[in-house]
Amino acid sequence: MPRTLVAGPARALVRRPDAAARATVLLLPGWRSGEATMAPLRAFLRARGHDARPWGRGANVGDPADHVHALAPRVAELADAGSRVALIGWSLGGVIAREVARMVPDAVAHVVTYGTPAVGGPTYTLGAAEWGADVCARDAASAAHRDATDPIRVPVTAVFSRRDRVVAWPACIDRTSHRVLHVEVRSSHAGMGIDPHVWATAAAAIEGRLGAMERP
Repeated sequence: MPRTLVAGPARALVRRPDAAARATVLLLPGWRSGEATMAPLRAFLRARGHDARPWGRGANVGDPADHVHALAPRVAELADAGSRVALIGWSLGGVIAREVARMVPDAVAHVVTYGTPAVGGPTYTLGAAEWGADVCARDAASAAHRDATDPIRVPVTAVFSRRDRVVAWPACIDRTSHRVLHVEVRSSHAGMGIDPHVWATAAAAIEGRLGAMERP
């Protein structure tokens, strides 16, 4: 398995980060979920001094590719204005975040995903039956081709849990991105949204403090 940390106490996160470590952060919700599901993490990041924002697309419904193409220019504009942009996505939101980073890598400082399949599209999720076999096969093949020909070049922190019953945890292991670190937590898929270990991991990743998260 690629390099993996197990999330532990984040003692170094007691202090707010220096101004240079603060970022503009867009938070992308999971499939069929609204922006309110990311509100606890958004509040946590704002309390640490980050400019944490909802993704501005409402509920995560419709074609994920439409969200990617809508978000990429927005992220590029933020970067052009001098912001350090980080993307944090839950489940399908993480898939979209990864593709935005692939499209505009110079505009993205870091991607954090949790409960997000890095392989197979929706194939290894509870939603596979609803998406349908044809869509799953098409998305899996398309993702594999992109990863082989245009791997993600920005730093990626991929949070997963062996207790996840919505997305099979082995599908969350990213074996193609150039700069990826996996962090294991112990919450359920739904519980990741309120898991302080997930929040602390996200903050540590965008602040460059992931070493403080490693369990002894």
